[in-house]
Amino acid sequence: MKSTIRSFFAVVVLAVVFAAPAVAGPSLLCHAFDIGDGKSLPWISPSWNLDGSESYNTTRLPADTLSILDNDSTVLVHMETLRRAALYGQKDPVALKQLVLRLLARSEAAGASSPSAGLSAFDLGYFAETLAQAQWINKGGANPAQGLDGRALVKKALQLRGRDPQMEFAAALITLNGPTSEQQECAKRAIAGAKSDPLLARNLASHFMSPQSELMSEMIARSSTTKVAHQ
Repeated sequence: MKSTIRSFFAVVVLAVVFAAPAVAGPSLLCHAFDIGDGKSLPWISPSWNLDGSESYNTTRLPADTLSILDNDSTVLVHMETLRRAALYGQKDPVALKQLVLRLLARSEAAGASSPSAGLSAFDLGYFAETLAQAQWINKGGANPAQGLDGRALVKKALQLRGRDPQMEFAAALITLNGPTSEQQECAKRAIAGAKSDPLLARNLASHFMSPQSELMSEMIARSSTTKVAHQ
C-alpha cells in the first residue's frame, strides 16, 4: 500500500509540473467515484451513465438517498450517491424535487454547532452544483435546485467541518472553472491529504471517464485557465 501511494504522489508531482491543458466533461457527473466498501444507490451500468436497463424504483429516491447520507460520513460516498441520485432524478422530476426539498430542510434544521451541519451544507451545495451540470447534458431539463449557491454552501461546509481532504477534492472539482486561486488551494489540500487517505488516493489516481483521459489528480492540479466544456 505504501509503495502504491508513493508511486501515486510521484505521478502527481509530474502532473503539476507538466500537465497540459485539457478539456473535460461535467466533472461531477461523468465520472463514477470509488467508494470502496461503502454503500450507495443501486448501480448496474458499466459506465458513468445509466444504460436504460435499470429497474430501480425512483419514487424511493429521496428516502434512500437521505438514508445513505445519514448513515455514512465518508464524503466520497456522499459525492457518488448524489451523482447517482442526479442521474436517476432525470427520469423522475417529482422525486428529484422532493429530494432537493428534503436536503434543504435537513440543512436548515442542522444548527451551526451540530456535528452534522458541515455535511448537511455540503450535500445541499454539492447536489445543487451537480444538478447545474446535469443541465449541460439534459438541456432544457428542470433544475429544482436553481437559485441555490452551491459553491457558497460547500465553502461553508468546509469552514464548519474543518480540513477534510475528500471535501477539498469535491471543492476543487466544483471550482474547475475558477476562481483559480481558490481552486488550486483546494486541489493542493486534497492531494496533500491523500497521503493518509488511501480511498482518496485511489480516486485521484483514477482516470476521468476513460483510461485514455487524464488522471483526476491531473485534472484538479492543472490551472483552470482551460475551461471545462459544457457541451
